[in-house]
Amino acid sequence: MSMVSQTEHVMGLPVLFVVEDPLLPALGDAIAWLQEVDRRFSTYRADSEISALNRGELTAAELHPMVAAVLERCAQLRADTDGFFDIAAPYLVPAAAANAAPAPGRGRAGSVDPSGYVKGWAVASAMARLRHAGAENVAIYAGGDIVVHGHPEDGEPWRIGIEHPRERDRIALAVALRDGAVATSGTAARGAHIIDPHTGAAPQGLLSVTIIGPQLATADVYATAAFAMGADRAAQWCAGLDGYEAVLICEDDTVLSTPGVAPLRVA
Repeated sequence: MSMVSQTEHVMGLPVLFVVEDPLLPALGDAIAWLQEVDRRFSTYRADSEISALNRGELTAAELHPMVAAVLERCAQLRADTDGFFDIAAPYLVPAAAANAAPAPGRGRAGSVDPSGYVKGWAVASAMARLRHAGAENVAIYAGGDIVVHGHPEDGEPWRIGIEHPRERDRIALAVALRDGAVATSGTAARGAHIIDPHTGAAPQGLLSVTIIGPQLATADVYATAAFAMGADRAAQWCAGLDGYEAVLICEDDTVLSTPGVAPLRVA
């Protein structure tokens, strides 16, 4: 079996696909799906449904059923995370950007931004399309989100490294996975952009939170919510997750993990 990789820039970031060579033509459908998601949900596009909703040009009843279903799921996840994942929470922006004009649909009172769920959901759906096309061994990497199935060419599980937030060329911990997802939230890539929705303040004590589990969209939301909680509450909350494991990297460089995480030796 020969594996090939292809990177596409979509949803505002590079998305890397690793698939079996015969499945390469099926990538077109997966990429087209991600582009459709971007058109409907991007808060950076003036013509997206989310931007139109935030401007008051669309009502909830007028949304495409797919968009309405995503917003409903986000509401459920808000309840599941005690309100620490909240698509209506304001953004924590750098001081230098405080006076900049907001992107279409962003930064206005009463606006919503489901991006924290949508990226993982879209990538997981792209994986499902590739699986439906016959892919037995495939991985998709999209920023801090990774979903895998099967194995790479050597037949071993996929090795997924969790980057150290301070030392970008260093792997803090690596895990092996044959079927599932890994999602990371933190300050390494985008700086301080996550807040505690209850206080409006930046959370304290954490550099990153990684969640490992069966569903990428849920793992992504859990990672964001846990980071928003801050170190003390996040550690306790992650320990109680059902079917998901967690790796927390603290500001003092301590690495905490739930019992189900089996780290690989990193040279």
